[in-house]
Amino acid sequence: MASLKALRARINSVKSTRKITSAMKMVAASKLRRAQHQAEEARPYTERMERMLAALAGSVAGLPTAPRMLIGTGSDHVHLLVPITADRGLAGAFNTQIGRATRALALRLRGEGKVVKILAVGRKGRDFLRRELADLITGDVTFAGKKWLDFTDAAGIGNRIAELLAQGEFDVCTMIYNRFQSVIAQVPTEVQLIPVPIPPIPEDARAKVVTPYEFEPEEEEILARLLPQNLSTQIYHALLENAAGFQAAQMTAMDNATRNAGDMINRLTLNYNRTRQANITRELIEIISGAEAI
Repeated sequence: MASLKALRARINSVKSTRKITSAMKMVAASKLRRAQHQAEEARPYTERMERMLAALAGSVAGLPTAPRMLIGTGSDHVHLLVPITADRGLAGAFNTQIGRATRALALRLRGEGKVVKILAVGRKGRDFLRRELADLITGDVTFAGKKWLDFTDAAGIGNRIAELLAQGEFDVCTMIYNRFQSVIAQVPTEVQLIPVPIPPIPEDARAKVVTPYEFEPEEEEILARLLPQNLSTQIYHALLENAAGFQAAQMTAMDNATRNAGDMINRLTLNYNRTRQANITRELIEIISGAEAI
């Protein structure tokens, strides 16, 4: 049985931990509102960009002069995976589920005979993947110490991917991130960035499709400017979704930790009182036994 001194030290230690987790929960809750607002505000713009790009790409995808970012290299042998995680932990399974999804995708592609490369965004995802797939990681990006992400951060990642494509380093690029669904649910999502997926037009609707716009300059030139912008927009949207999901996951994890600390304090306090009562009872018995012996 632990001594009273050890129990008091344990109780004080858990109380200090509860103060920290409670403060972290409040900080995450305050940041969540802004992060959630940014993620939800970015969704309509991103979806509209995808529709506009699909309308432009439909008439250009079959041309030999189509941008490589739109049609790819004509092969799917080399895959570049871009998992997006946070730079900090204490958020439950938030970072782990992206690491597992990336690992599963990489192993599946390797099983199909593909070459896999990984550009890890976020320190936690990089550290997770280094345990088993260190030989596949060709680069990493971290934003540790930065309070809020902006579009220039996403543009930097987009430019890096575009340079790798121009150098012929990959054929297909897929991004994996946590899509913010609710405070208690973040859904791992895979999005193909390159080549740009073009939704197929149903056969019965092909005859009804009429292009309502005339483009100036031509579609190829517009796409040459629009595709890098779309790449950065997709990455920025994923970063915002990921940031909102991280704050929600951390708030939930710290709330659970605070509750667990409270339960532990109650159990330790009960154990402390029982131990104290047992010590008092034993001392009284010793005093009474000694008095009777005299």
